[in-house]
Amino acid sequence: MKSLPLYKQIQQDIRRMITIGKLREGDRIPSEKELADTYHVSQITSKNALIGLMEEGLLVRMQGKGTFVAKQQEHATFEVYKEEWNGLNARSGRIGLILPTMKTKVDQRFLNYIEKYASQYGFELMLRITRESQEEESKVISAFLQQGVDGIIIFPVENEMYNDSILRLSLDRFPLVLIDRFLKEVKTYSVSSDNINGTCEAVSGLLDKGHHSIAFISPEITNSVTDERAQGFEQAYLQRGQSIDKNIWCLLPLDTIVSGQAEDSILQFLRDNPHITAVFTANTELCGYTFRAACQLNKAIPNDLELITFDPPDLPGVSYIRQNEDEMCKVTLQLLLEQIEGKYEATRTIVPVTVIWNK
Repeated sequence: MKSLPLYKQIQQDIRRMITIGKLREGDRIPSEKELADTYHVSQITSKNALIGLMEEGLLVRMQGKGTFVAKQQEHATFEVYKEEWNGLNARSGRIGLILPTMKTKVDQRFLNYIEKYASQYGFELMLRITRESQEEESKVISAFLQQGVDGIIIFPVENEMYNDSILRLSLDRFPLVLIDRFLKEVKTYSVSSDNINGTCEAVSGLLDKGHHSIAFISPEITNSVTDERAQGFEQAYLQRGQSIDKNIWCLLPLDTIVSGQAEDSILQFLRDNPHITAVFTANTELCGYTFRAACQLNKAIPNDLELITFDPPDLPGVSYIRQNEDEMCKVTLQLLLEQIEGKYEATRTIVPVTVIWNK
């Protein structure tokens, strides 16, 4: 994965500190030299970073004193749009939905329920797909704002870095709900499944069945979903006082998955670890690859290798954790409407899941 330009990393860190309250209005920002020393960059790079934030209206420079976080009224980024949605009579009646993909039935169910509840609340739904591109995600957010939507629902892309555009929406309190994933340390509205307890219950069930060599197959832990599912896996072992063999954790780089090499990697992983008797996969895509890899190794599911994953995989003999997409989408629209009507109390909502064992 390509890293951000150095000046953008500085900008992103400053935005994040403002968003989470570590930097407040009137606080002094480190000087160009201090930033250059901290980030090991030239002063030209740190200067460009600060100039960009000043052009956005986020920072203000006072001659002879330094650079400071601007007062709220000086934040100009979304002022034109605030007039659009700040009141019932000015509403457009449209909300934006940003999805990273439409590859799975889970994606389709989320779209179905969001459209259902958006319609019930009298909103027209505008859909855009980012294809897991953070650059495209930013472009779509900008386009929605220019079109004058009343609020935005976002499934953030898989990425270890926060998207600047989402941080700015949160900072300016534009009506926004993140669904499925959330941004750590950033105060905003979000709705997600109970990934920790769901995974813990699933792995505990495998341990109860007598499995000792349980593999964990997941994308790299780069966001809240993969992180919480890894936590749930660990919690199942900790509750029993058992040690975890992380040598049988297969964490696949996002580039490997996107390039179509995941199935080969999983096949080699299973071949190298023939003692594995059960596998938890973080999503249905990886479950499908694991299922096919097991078949190539002549392992019968579930007798030779038991599989469990998040979301119905539509594969024989595979257990799964069912998310309550209907409830998640219902709550998402309620929270978005709450903000559109002028209330703002950022909260994270966690929706219970159900483990469905193969019979």
